[in-house]
Amino acid sequence: MKGDVVLIEEHHRRVATRITQAISGRLQSKQGRFALSVAGESGSGKSETAAALAEELGRRLFPAVVLGQDDYYVLPPRSNDARRRQDPDWLGPHAEVRLDLLQANVDSALSGASSIEKPVIDYDANRVATEELSLEGVKVVIAEGTYVSLLRNLDVRVFIARNRVDTLAHREKRNRGSEVGDPFIERVLTVEHKIIAGHRHLADFVVTRGYDVFERDSGEGRSCR
Repeated sequence: MKGDVVLIEEHHRRVATRITQAISGRLQSKQGRFALSVAGESGSGKSETAAALAEELGRRLFPAVVLGQDDYYVLPPRSNDARRRQDPDWLGPHAEVRLDLLQANVDSALSGASSIEKPVIDYDANRVATEELSLEGVKVVIAEGTYVSLLRNLDVRVFIARNRVDTLAHREKRNRGSEVGDPFIERVLTVEHKIIAGHRHLADFVVTRGYDVFERDSGEGRSCR
């Protein structure tokens, strides 16, 4: 999303390194492009982790692009906030997000398309436009957002297990509008938490609130070092 703030820190890079190391065999063996998702609650560090993954993958000669769910909202930010306040049903992947279009873009990338036409939201201008994104040379497509665990045809799913209390400091640092401290936004985050709480169990890798990385397998999973 144009105008958003992405602050990549050392813990994001550490997570990216551990995940990349863990999936390197799958990356090398797969013919064609590889699809990965990074999901979690608002302010959990999805955008930063996805960007750090793209950097690390590129460093290992697996060029990557990030498709952010924020660009796939039906309405731009201020309009979407107003609609949420007017319509209690205007929340979640079934209403306010064009997951079908994000799915179509991911599928096009996986089918070998040389480019895709995707939406792009301008946060400051509060508008939605479109752009053509080149996929020439791209090996990995990273879908990032609250609900991206629901996408199909993914090779790896990552879930960041940090809730709205854990993410408060990050949301304050991000300073997106006046969302921190707004009782309505806090209620929205509580509902989002309930919607995606079960998505953790769809994940191949879980990032804890302390930024440890666990690969889910039989049992509790093993730490990635």
